[in-house]
Amino acid sequence: MRLVTYTVDDAPARLGAQIDDRVIDLAALAGHHGTELPTDLLSFIQAGAGTHDTARRLLAGDQATWPAEAVHRLGDVSLRAPLRPGKIIGVGLNYVEHVEESSRSLDTDKELPPRPVLFSKPATAVTGPGQPIWHNGDLTAQLDWECELAVVIGRTAFRVSEQDAYDHVFGYSIVNDISARDQRRSGQWFFSKGQDSYAPFGPAVVTADALGDPMALDLSLRVNGVTKQKSNTRHMLFPIARLIADISSGVTLEPGDVIATGSPSGVGAGMVPPEFLAPGDTVEATVEGIGTLTNPVVDAR
Repeated sequence: MRLVTYTVDDAPARLGAQIDDRVIDLAALAGHHGTELPTDLLSFIQAGAGTHDTARRLLAGDQATWPAEAVHRLGDVSLRAPLRPGKIIGVGLNYVEHVEESSRSLDTDKELPPRPVLFSKPATAVTGPGQPIWHNGDLTAQLDWECELAVVIGRTAFRVSEQDAYDHVFGYSIVNDISARDQRRSGQWFFSKGQDSYAPFGPAVVTADALGDPMALDLSLRVNGVTKQKSNTRHMLFPIARLIADISSGVTLEPGDVIATGSPSGVGAGMVPPEFLAPGDTVEATVEGIGTLTNPVVDAR
């Protein structure tokens, strides 16, 4: 399933399944068939496998029986961030070429990290497709981009082995790990990476069964149509299973939590000369099988 959170006009956000150029309201579809499904993605994830199977069964049914009020053209809705995560756990320096790039431009260690480098972003940093990335010139002159595959947790995970890690994954999305490079504070990244709008997220969550191998996905990022990043998730230093095992060794991962799995090389700080985002720019982050997350950069002052 390809799941989205959408609005129509000024109505509250709803959970939908995107099929080609249509969005199917899952709660409305379920109600038409005498059953119930949640109206938001977080509740849907938390509800578990039985609820997920019900949604798949209804979507696989005769489309001629779908009620008109449950079906929207994609062009008639506005997509929002899929959900508000309880935790966003970022992974730094998780692509080998980015380790070299960062050591040269951001004064990080030139040696490959022996364990995943982790940081957090608050839920208030989340913004959705088409929504602004705020550029506050009073706080940064070095606003940067990072296209990352996002792992959405589906089942509570604590002290999970690598072998069992994928059993706890609901699906995948995209996070653009926006960073104010000049707001790192004594090596701490929270304010650099955690300001409002610094976690564009979406445009959809694709369930694990629908995506295929998450460790073989092309990803890229463009600024104003010019490609800045281009890589594949197979180049991760620490693959997804290792990340889940490492994080859950001491931190409980809960349904709806998001792991941003790290950025490939090609960030603005690593360009020669460095390049950074400015008001008026448009950023497009793409991951194979998920889509493209597009956001404008807007002056926050």
